[in-house]
Order: sequence, then structure tokens, then C-alpha cells
Amino acid sequence: MNEKELLCRMALPLLPGIGLVGARHLIQAAGSATMLFEHARELPALLPGVTPKVATAFQHTEVFRLCEAELSFAQKHQIQCLTEDDEAYPSRLRECPDGPLVLFYKGSANLNNRHILSIVGTRNATDYGKVLCQRFMQELSTLIPDVLIVSGLAYGIDIHAHREALTHGFDTVGVLAHGLDRIYPAVHRRTATEMLTQGGLLTEFMSGTNPDRQNFVKRNRIVAGISDATLVVESGPKGGSLITAEIAESYQRDCFAFPGRVGDTYSTGCNLLIQKNRAALIQGAEDVVKAMNWDHVPISPQVVQRQLFPELTPEEEQVITHLQKHPDGIQINTLVVESNIAINRMTSLLFNLEMKGVVRALAGGVYKMA
Repeated sequence: MNEKELLCRMALPLLPGIGLVGARHLIQAAGSATMLFEHARELPALLPGVTPKVATAFQHTEVFRLCEAELSFAQKHQIQCLTEDDEAYPSRLRECPDGPLVLFYKGSANLNNRHILSIVGTRNATDYGKVLCQRFMQELSTLIPDVLIVSGLAYGIDIHAHREALTHGFDTVGVLAHGLDRIYPAVHRRTATEMLTQGGLLTEFMSGTNPDRQNFVKRNRIVAGISDATLVVESGPKGGSLITAEIAESYQRDCFAFPGRVGDTYSTGCNLLIQKNRAALIQGAEDVVKAMNWDHVPISPQVVQRQLFPELTPEEEQVITHLQKHPDGIQINTLVVESNIAINRMTSLLFNLEMKGVVRALAGGVYKMA
């Protein structure tokens, strides 16, 4: 992506009255952010639904100075500025209606790793929660060692998830509620530095952004959207981890929770998620691996003759090609990443293939050849 389009995408959500969702709709209608700025006065005539008030917002060109300064900061500190047009942009976030237009990333991990799991929980982690993190990572490392672990670098479960991931050889990415010019909380700086070579730090916020309360809620949607599933280790009856679980559900992502003893404050949230069927109860890493169908052993794909399915469209054949590589099944979000087909289109294709008797749906959003 050229620098001008990048700056326009950085600037667009900052305009008064536009916002992220509005910016996404405008880019979709216009084809590019650059076009919006270059033809701001004519927008009401060019794009249905654009009001003169919206067009007036483009007069606030001072936002470009902020974006130019941010781009200079990113270049100086080897920070990647990722947009949806970049291959390195998280494919799973592309399917979220409120996915960031621009992400700032510093690190070594592949944000499109085949298996990505978000782990969240209370900031007041108990010994029970800390032990769960340790045991889970230890078990997971023996079952499937290539999972990318995502969390929020916060106190409690988040930082324990990051540290246990590092200890057991996993890449781990921290999603921040502020810019990459700081680490909050500062006591986690040493862990964050270690993560740069075994994971990374990711944010949608520019440098100079304070870690204000509302930013943590915004951050949670990235934690939920970047992964295949979210695991809640410990949670009180309210809190950010429950918000993350709710967002994951809205994105049609799987959610898991460790149960806790009745009456324990920081197990209340997990128990409620399980009770309301908003999260699957797990007792260890094996439960997650099996539910996500991550435990199959890849074998040589079997060739399916085209003449068996003469009615298939080119897109359906593309889906089958990927399914053939996973005879034990593949999770739909992984299939989306491998095929680069949008989630809404993939859902429609899989439904049609089910109706034709070619594909079979399994639990946990997993599909395999019938």
C-alpha cells in the first residue's frame, strides 16, 4: 500500500463524526480512503447516503499532521503499520465488522498462525488461576506446540498466560490499550521486551494514547477477533474477560472456560459462562485441542476425482481442495485463513456443499469431507 493511502486510512477514523465503522463503510463505498479525501466536496453527489455534514468533516486536515508524525515514529522504531490490504494483517480480523483499519505491530510472530488462542481472565488472579495457566501451557506444549497465544499484557491472568507461554516455547502477542511508545503496566516491561523476539506487541492506538478505561474495551475486540477461540481462566461476575467472551461469541468464535469452586469470587464469571452455555467447560488443554479439532495428524491428501462432483463451482472446488488436506476436519476460521475466502462467503459455500452431500459439519465449527 502506498504511503498516501496509509495516511488517509490512519486519518479517516479520527475525523469528527466518522468513527471506525463509518470509515469502513466509506472506504467500501469509495474504494479507497485517498479518493474520499481527494473528492471530499463531491462526496454527497458521488456516494449515496453521504450528507454534507459528513463531507464537512474532511476539512479537518490537521489530523494528517498527527498521522504523519505517527508514521515517522513507526519507521524510526521498526513498527509495522498493517492495513487489510497487507498480507501480514490478521485474516481473522478482516471478518470482523469493527476490525481496525490500521494496526501497529512490533514483533516476530505470524499474526496469521494456523492456530491462535486468546487467554483472558481476572486481574486478581488467585493461586488456582496461576496453576491453571501453568498446567494448561505445559499440556498444550506436548499436544500441539505451534499455537500462538494472545492476551492483553494486563495484571493477573493475562501476564501469567504470556509468561507461561514464553516458558513453554509458544509465541505470544500482547494486545495493548495504548500506543507502542509505552508499556502499561510498566512492571511488565521485561516480559514485553522478551515477547518482541518470541511473539510481539499489537495495538490500533497511536503513540501518545493514554491507557484510558474505554480503550481496554476496544482492545478486547481485537483479542477476541484475532483468534480461533477464547479461553477464560478466572473471572469475577463482571469484568473485561467476560466482555471479551461476549465479543468472541458475537464473532462466532468458540469460547471455553475453566470451572471453579462454588462461592469463589473469581470463578463466578466462568461458572456463569458455562451455566448459560456461552462457554464450553474444559479441564485441560486436551479438551480445547479436541474441541477445535487441532489434534489430527496430517497425512497425504487423497485425490477426489472431479467427475464425482460435476456440479461444483470453482469456489466450491477451492474449498474441497483445502478440505482434502485435512481428512480429520478443519475449523472454519482456519479454513478461511488458508483459502483467503471471506467468512460470510465461506459459510454459504459450506452450506451448499453440505446440501450436496460433499461436506459434513462437526462440533466446534469443524468441517470435513463427507
